[in-house]
Amino acid sequence: MQEHFHFTTDEAKIQKQYAAILFFVSGQLSLIQMYLQRRNRHLLKQEDEVIIAVHVLGKLLGFTSERAWHRFVIGNLFSKDLFPERSRYNRRCRNLGFAVKWIRYQLAKRGQHHAYAVVDSLPIELCHHVRIYRVKRFQGIADIGYCASKKMAYYGLKLHLQITDQALPMGYVVTEASCHDRTAAETVMVQLPHPYTLGDKGYVSQDLQKKLYDEYKITFWTPVRKNQKIHQSKAWKRWMKRKRKVIETVFSVLIDQYRITEIRSNSVSGFESSLDGILLAYSLVILGLVER
Repeated sequence: MQEHFHFTTDEAKIQKQYAAILFFVSGQLSLIQMYLQRRNRHLLKQEDEVIIAVHVLGKLLGFTSERAWHRFVIGNLFSKDLFPERSRYNRRCRNLGFAVKWIRYQLAKRGQHHAYAVVDSLPIELCHHVRIYRVKRFQGIADIGYCASKKMAYYGLKLHLQITDQALPMGYVVTEASCHDRTAAETVMVQLPHPYTLGDKGYVSQDLQKKLYDEYKITFWTPVRKNQKIHQSKAWKRWMKRKRKVIETVFSVLIDQYRITEIRSNSVSGFESSLDGILLAYSLVILGLVER
């Protein structure tokens, strides 16, 4: 399907999106150019900012196959002799992963001025559930977990993500599927602490709430369970449910449009590069810096 993407898309719009991403990346990359020095720089077919912009554009358009994306770039954005071959392009994307992380982090810091933040987790299934006991992909890193919303076990990873009320991604961490939300909560929220953060019942823990407030001045609100003695009014519960709904919308967009659960990379560096590219592309759209 992605092989024939160029038959149905607007080439002028893609050129406009690429130009907007390149303009932003070039401005940010100039701040850390001293860390990108290398030998034989004069032999590069394209500069680092071009490689990053092309990588982010591919995630913006929803490509999951690096082979299909490279073929699309050669046919629509650059000629074959002016762009690196596929293996070298993928290698440079992975090597520039720290730059993509830094750029996304600079964008995420804008979220500290938003009203509040919401934290939740998203299961990333790496294979069909009938193969969970014989799959070898990410063996030793991924494991078997349980998805409560689908009421089924799955093999894969879990993305713990913090976003603002305006849907801007802030901190994130990827763990094995069996990791409980409370275990990763502190790691996610202290990357870019927001003074007001909301969570669901999976994060209920008085010890966690106390530690976040005492050490990081984070007020962490969660619903109460039925067996707790704390009473919350129905109006408060409705308010919490309405405010937390934004992260469900964000997950839906990341899955349907950016295909965040369909990353095909078989290496940790490749998976991380793709994930950061998706979150950066989504952040640029949310902030209005790039047109979707």
